Amino acid sequence: MGYICSMNTPSHLLSSNEPQRLAALQAYQVSGDAPFFDEFVRLTGKLFQVPIALVSLVEADTVWFRGNAGLDAPARVPRSVSLCSAAILSDEATVFEDLHQQPCSLVAPTAVEALGLRFYAGYPLHTSSGEAVGTLCVIDRQPRTLAPEELALLPQLAAVALQLLDVQVELARQRGTLASLWPDIYQAIAGSLSRLDTLVGLAQWEESPDTPAARAYQASRREEASLLVSTLQQQLAQALRQLRAAG
Repeated sequence: MGYICSMNTPSHLLSSNEPQRLAALQAYQVSGDAPFFDEFVRLTGKLFQVPIALVSLVEADTVWFRGNAGLDAPARVPRSVSLCSAAILSDEATVFEDLHQQPCSLVAPTAVEALGLRFYAGYPLHTSSGEAVGTLCVIDRQPRTLAPEELALLPQLAAVALQLLDVQVELARQRGTLASLWPDIYQAIAGSLSRLDTLVGLAQWEESPDTPAARAYQASRREEASLLVSTLQQQLAQALRQLRAAG
């Protein structure tokens, strides 16, 4: 099946390699989810302490929210109104600290305004051949900034998101499973979620985020995030090796 060229998306939202990008995207347009995909998206929101996290695939004329934690929106929206459409045009993170003060000039503001979105940070999902097929993004209804360590974490989590999508592609192609791996990954995510909730709860008892204890809780959160990303990357790499060997 060949790729379908965009018919309704404004030209300024099309990448310079749009035909190649859409061709690369085809492999990821499969039904079903890799195990723990939804948990990963929710975890991303917790790591950044935001109410909304998404993994999107940017199709010819729509954006498909492949993973959605916290956004009350259809599974697909027009590409012309989605900030993810703009985020795939950059090789780096796309950050809007306050969309009221700094709206995105590339997309129509209707959906952003209707949903009351203020903060957006998205990182493109680049395939091994370099095409940006979608984004991992975190969103808030309050303006905010990203700390340097958060800005460094976003591309690491985007790489995990693409690994998850690669696992789903292999599972769909082979109609198979690797059930023996998933309990370990679920356990890693569940443990991290529990520790993150504890650290957030403890920090809320502090008078300000600048107390020694509050700073220690934030450092622990960063360490937890780093450990989790490393664990997921290793386990997903193992899963992909086993799936590809079996195929």
